[in-house]
Amino acid sequence: MKKSLLIVFFLNLLFLSCSKSSDSPPANTNCSTPKTFSMDVSPIIQSTCAFSPGCHSVGSNSGPGALTNYSQVFNARIAIRGAVGSGTMPQNGSLSTTQKNAILCWIDSGAPNN
Repeated sequence: MKKSLLIVFFLNLLFLSCSKSSDSPPANTNCSTPKTFSMDVSPIIQSTCAFSPGCHSVGSNSGPGALTNYSQVFNARIAIRGAVGSGTMPQNGSLSTTQKNAILCWIDSGAPNN
């Protein structure tokens, strides 16, 4: 009986240590330097998501739709956070760790219009 409990305990420990949570930034995310929409986030979104004929350019219906200005990005921040955090976006490329951190930290700080 003790062996069974010990095995269950270690399996739970292993499962929990390998699970991924999208509620917080990855462990290697450094949010010590504040990120701004205009200087950090918008250039990434415009070059990887909203370029024409990109997936999220003007008139797009893909995912959260167009991501061409602050209001659109702010309104889609939950979807953006999930897609960036999981690595599913951008579809035709990838973001560097620095780019991912900038987006995730900006969203986690309340996604200010700065």
